[in-house]
Amino acid sequence: MGDFIKKQYESSPFFGGNAPFMEGLYEQYLEDPNSVEPRWKDYFSNLAGNGAVGIEIPRGPVQEEFAQRARARRVATATVTSSVAVEKQAQVMRLIESYRGRGHLRAQLDPLQLSAQRDAPDLDPVFYGLIESDMDDCFSTVSISGPDRMPLREIVRMLKETYCGTIGYEFMQVTDAAEWNWLKDRIECVRGHAKHEPAVRQEILQVLTAAEGLERYLHTKYVGQKRFSLEGGESLIPLLHDIVDQAGVQKVEEVVVGMAHRGRLNVLINLLGKSPQELFSEFEGVFDIKDSDRSGDVKYHMGFSSDIRTPGGVLHLVLAFNPSHLEIVNPVVTGSVRARQERRNDKKGNKVLAILVHGDASFAGQGVVMETLQLSQTRGFYTGGTIHVVINNQVGFTISKLEDARSTLYCTDIAKMLEAPIFHVNTDDPDAVITVARMALDYRMQFNKDVVIDLVCYRRHGHNEADEPMATQPVMYKIIKKHPTTRKIYADRLINEKIIDAVTAKRGVDDYRDGLDRGETVAHKALGMIGNEYTIDWGKFNRADWDESVDTSITAQRVKELGRKMTTIPEGVPLHNRVQRVYDDRRKMLAGDLPLDWGFAETLAYASLVTEGYKVRLTGQDSGRGTFFHRHAVLHNQNDASTFIPLQHLDTKQADFEVIDSLLSEEAVLGFEYGYCTADPNVLVIWEGQFGDFANGAQVVIDQFIASGESKWGRLCGLTLFLPHGYEGQGPEHSSGRLERYLQLCAEHNQQVCVPSTSAQMFHMLRRQMVRPFRKPLIVMTPKSLLRHKLSASTLQEITDGGFQTIIPEVDTDSIKPAKVERLVFCSGKVYYELLEVRRKAKLDNAAIIRIEQLYPFPQFEYINTLSKYSYARDIIWCQEEPENQGAWYQIHHRLQGPLKTKHILSYAGRDASASTAAGKTKMHVAEQNTLIKQALGIS
Repeated sequence: MGDFIKKQYESSPFFGGNAPFMEGLYEQYLEDPNSVEPRWKDYFSNLAGNGAVGIEIPRGPVQEEFAQRARARRVATATVTSSVAVEKQAQVMRLIESYRGRGHLRAQLDPLQLSAQRDAPDLDPVFYGLIESDMDDCFSTVSISGPDRMPLREIVRMLKETYCGTIGYEFMQVTDAAEWNWLKDRIECVRGHAKHEPAVRQEILQVLTAAEGLERYLHTKYVGQKRFSLEGGESLIPLLHDIVDQAGVQKVEEVVVGMAHRGRLNVLINLLGKSPQELFSEFEGVFDIKDSDRSGDVKYHMGFSSDIRTPGGVLHLVLAFNPSHLEIVNPVVTGSVRARQERRNDKKGNKVLAILVHGDASFAGQGVVMETLQLSQTRGFYTGGTIHVVINNQVGFTISKLEDARSTLYCTDIAKMLEAPIFHVNTDDPDAVITVARMALDYRMQFNKDVVIDLVCYRRHGHNEADEPMATQPVMYKIIKKHPTTRKIYADRLINEKIIDAVTAKRGVDDYRDGLDRGETVAHKALGMIGNEYTIDWGKFNRADWDESVDTSITAQRVKELGRKMTTIPEGVPLHNRVQRVYDDRRKMLAGDLPLDWGFAETLAYASLVTEGYKVRLTGQDSGRGTFFHRHAVLHNQNDASTFIPLQHLDTKQADFEVIDSLLSEEAVLGFEYGYCTADPNVLVIWEGQFGDFANGAQVVIDQFIASGESKWGRLCGLTLFLPHGYEGQGPEHSSGRLERYLQLCAEHNQQVCVPSTSAQMFHMLRRQMVRPFRKPLIVMTPKSLLRHKLSASTLQEITDGGFQTIIPEVDTDSIKPAKVERLVFCSGKVYYELLEVRRKAKLDNAAIIRIEQLYPFPQFEYINTLSKYSYARDIIWCQEEPENQGAWYQIHHRLQGPLKTKHILSYAGRDASASTAAGKTKMHVAEQNTLIKQALGIS
């Protein structure tokens, strides 16, 4: 038993689940030191100041407080001498702990009173042998707020009031002693929830009136139109109002909110200050189609930003744009918050705050929720904690049976993996809602960790206003039809307590409706866009001129200076032998003894950018080293495992270079990076897939944000994706980066898709991404075997004198004469070098091989110019490694065909159409590769 106790003790805080046991054990020691195990005797002796060593657990403030409280408990119970009384006291303490841990099971959380409460026999005193005759006996209460001794009846009443009211607290999962005690004391000192001042309660009613008033107005004016009403969950609006107000008091400067559809229009109008007239125009479809240069989006996806007046000053409030993919906005918001914090040098995360509003079914069911939670405390994605608010309608679309909706008791249980405290609250009690709002904000600001508020409410209409919920939830909706609104319940409460009168309550409803009729802004704390020193002007990036050339070269002197600093390793940082050789080779490259390989050219591009004031942020699952052992931006000391990043030590005035080996998430990490770069255009933000096809797990981010965010919402983004791509015989999952998917998403010059084939091309392409005066996503099919291919390495002159070429013409070294060329082979990527090697081996002089390095926007002028140089060419071939139904062929063949003359014949050389991206058998891969190479070159 001794070892078990020791393990329990060492793994739990003094004031956690072990508190009653530890306090009882210490009392026992004080009564008779020889009555406890020797190890505990030694330890308690040490606590008492006798100098004993005993168990090797360091003594500190927590232990001191424990000892003082235990001694005080002994003094308070000095008259209890019988063993029965001591046992009763111990059982009372166990009862208290049970209420802390399981009281939420009997909390009055459901406004509709439909949810059956879970059986919790350990919340009854009789479970601990405490019977009616004990109820008037006094017991020690030193471990809880209140008098030192109280009758058991009063203790039970206090516990029920605190833990079984309209708030259900879950915090026993918190293992940090300081956090646990903070939560316990905060909860128990207010016995359930705080008593708010009359002025605060009047404001709560005013905001509730606005929340309900907007929904009723829209319901009657735009009958049957979708708006994803907040009715049944109107307490969300006073909750957000109060968090924003109190955040301002705590000197938060910016709040970014992410949420899906439900209640979004209400948040836009009543919190951010969007013009009701503008919303009405959206309902009525009033806009001039000739003036629209974007596709736009439905009204309940739109974002907004505004400056808000708070008691602590002006705060900037943002509601992020969000598509129909519910929780996908979570990492986008946290990424945006990280960028805003870094602009302010807000390393702790107390100046910019993230609030995420979830649905109950999606919070439990969407994998990106877990991935985003897992990011929260990691080094590269830390934001100081997010306040999560769940609009818990108790029904997911049409599912209301718990066993169909999830496998956990609560929809919020996933947050327990972070040990996040969870506050369940009945939204028909707005006072309780404000209590948990303030507690959640204070916890987040105190401990910089995530916290969850579960707003248990209902949905007065169907999933949308065109649905008929009675078809699938007949019992629930019979109750809902008879259930008074939250505003009505709260107004009646304030009237009964004589805080307001009925006339005042009615006047608030009328005044709000009159304001809507006039189309006035009804969010009185919204100030519009004032701006501050951190506001970014995106206007200069709005007009893209694709044909405008930019100089991406750097001088030879600068190459050598940067290269010298990049390859200077401090003394006392021994490297792995293979890494040492990489850096030795890079010094030779600087001297001109070796051509520049990909790893050096890429990192040289980063060095040039950070010394010009552009920050660089690179994330991925193996980005520091590089999946293919090529980058080595992070060097690992072989003696002590410390790290050194040369790109962070180039100049005292350089911009930051940040490289993060991310956790094994694609969807959340890519969403985070998208959010980050939409908040700061002066950072080269790169997400690298370990292999190109790994981006499959983040396809929603690619489709709904990266490819279409500008068209739908006008959101500019310069995010770069590195997707390793190339057929090396590694099977279906590690060959294709799904090039065809990105090309299919290309339209209206929305993004760039490039397949660089040399290290110099990589260098100039990365610099071009930032030097250009506009911001567009860049999709790069990066190589694998080419990283060390001798022919793909570049000279120093190609760095200092060159620029990015959208098309690379036939190389002069092969002496291919245009007059002899009968066959033009166009291609992209690695296959070029295989074509080149076979052509040289076969000594062909009638086939020219041209690389198209930018597949979108397609370089039409350069393509036509290339065709014109080969007047005798008849066969125009597109060669690719991918199957015919994949890769670039189907997406660009019309562009290849367009300028051709009647004498030209366009044809395809590549793998046959396939359901799989590549062969899984090496021999089959080699045979296919040999066939397509010969087919392209016309070798029978």
